[in-house]
Amino acid sequence: MCDEILDKGKLICDKCIRIPRRVTGERCFKCSKHLDSPYAEYCPDCEKHKKSFLRGIALYEYDSVKDSINSFKNNGRPEYAVFYADGIDRYLSDIIKSFHADVLVPIPLHPTKFKKRGYNQSELLANELSKRFDIPVDTHLLERTKKTKEQKKLTGNERLKNTVGAFHMLPNGVKYNNIILVDDVYTTGATLDEASRTLISGGLKNVFFVTVAIGSGS
Repeated sequence: MCDEILDKGKLICDKCIRIPRRVTGERCFKCSKHLDSPYAEYCPDCEKHKKSFLRGIALYEYDSVKDSINSFKNNGRPEYAVFYADGIDRYLSDIIKSFHADVLVPIPLHPTKFKKRGYNQSELLANELSKRFDIPVDTHLLERTKKTKEQKKLTGNERLKNTVGAFHMLPNGVKYNNIILVDDVYTTGATLDEASRTLISGGLKNVFFVTVAIGSGS
């Protein structure tokens, strides 16, 4: 959170341990966003827009960890994946196991963005989750073929249009039934939904997702 030097064996300092806020209480049955009403089953966005994935789960409220995630993605802090994966393992283990996943598939970066960043943060997270859940990672199933604009700078409708046709499923001869897509953040879900649609259109059955954080808006 603060990028200060840690005591050996710690992943977060005592000052910052209360900063990340987990998503708690009632959740959307589809994307896991927090629900204000205990009687609602879906968030307004999932009520309005049909999603290709079956279900997803996220650990933190985005606003509480957005600076940390920005450092993870853009400021050369790939080791943050260990902290996020530990939290997902600690608090979301039962839900992830209930997906009965055959494989973890990280959301791919476009080659130009990968070259600039030097790593794919979603792949790093997937690799850490693989160690904890004993689920293999496949980075050769999905590729990003469209250089999309940065999602956080777009409106909801612009995000949906931005991701259309962004992915291509690669034939690799492996038959998966249950796939977990791995990404850092879920906002409108446009990226994860388009990736899910691509995989299902390619003949795969059930697509789930896990992310570090999720936004609260629609």
